Amino acid sequence: MYLPSFRLDNKHAIVTGAGRGIGKALAIGLAEAGADVALLSRTEGDLRETAEMIRSLGKRVLVIPTDVTLKEEVLRAVSTVEDEWGEIHILINNAGMNIRSKAIEVTEEEWQTIMDTNLKSAFMISQQVGKVMQKHGTAGRIISISSVAGHVALRTGVVYAATKAAMIQMTKVLALEWGPHNINVNSIGPWYFKTPLTETLLSNKEYVKDILAVTPLNRVGELPELVGPVVMLASEAGNYISGQTIFVDGGMTIHGF
Repeated sequence: MYLPSFRLDNKHAIVTGAGRGIGKALAIGLAEAGADVALLSRTEGDLRETAEMIRSLGKRVLVIPTDVTLKEEVLRAVSTVEDEWGEIHILINNAGMNIRSKAIEVTEEEWQTIMDTNLKSAFMISQQVGKVMQKHGTAGRIISISSVAGHVALRTGVVYAATKAAMIQMTKVLALEWGPHNINVNSIGPWYFKTPLTETLLSNKEYVKDILAVTPLNRVGELPELVGPVVMLASEAGNYISGQTIFVDGGMTIHGF
C-alpha cells in the first residue's frame, strides 16, 4: 500500500487560540480525524463552544483557559494535559494577533504585545511540549501558524511580519534540534481566510479587489482548505516532512502584494 493514513486516532493534541477562527477550525478538524484535543485560549466561553462540537464527535476534550504569553500559565496547561493524557503527540501554535500600525507609529507597548502573543508564546509552549515529547519518546508533531507576511512584504504591519518571519526560522531550528528525537516541526503560512478576525477587512470591496489581484486562484480561502494541510502534517502522511513552511495562499506568494 502506498497511501499513508491521514487518521489521528489515539493521538492527543493541544491547540492554542482554539476558541474561534482558525484555531477553532483546526481543533475540530483534528478531532474529526480522530484526535483528542486540549483547547487553550484566554476566553473560556469560546473554548466551551468548541469543546461541545468536539464532544459531539465522540472525542475527549480538555478546556484550559490560558494566557500563553505567561510562562507559569503555559507550564500549568502543559502539565494538565500530561497529567490527564500522558503523551502529547501534536501541538498547534495558533494564538496570534495584530495591531495594524505604520512602522513610524509603532509604540513600544504594541511591539511587545505582538511579539509576546505571536512569537514568545509559540516558543514557550513548543519548548515545554518538546520536553514532554522527548521524556515519553513520542513521535511528535509541532505545527505553527505563520503567515505569508513572514515571507513577502505586506501592508499588515512591520511587527506582525517580523514575528511571522521569526516563526518560520524558529520552525527550521527546532526541526534541526528535535529531529533526532523523532519530532517533526513545520509551519503553515496562510493568506486571507474567512474568519471573525478578517470579517471587517473582507467587507471592504476595494480591499478584497486588491487581495484577489495578487491571488492566482482569485478568491479568499475557506477554513477547511487550511485544516487539510494541518491534518496531513500531523498524521502519518507527513512523516518525512520537517522544517518546512507550507503556504496555503491560493498562489499569492508567487509574486507578493
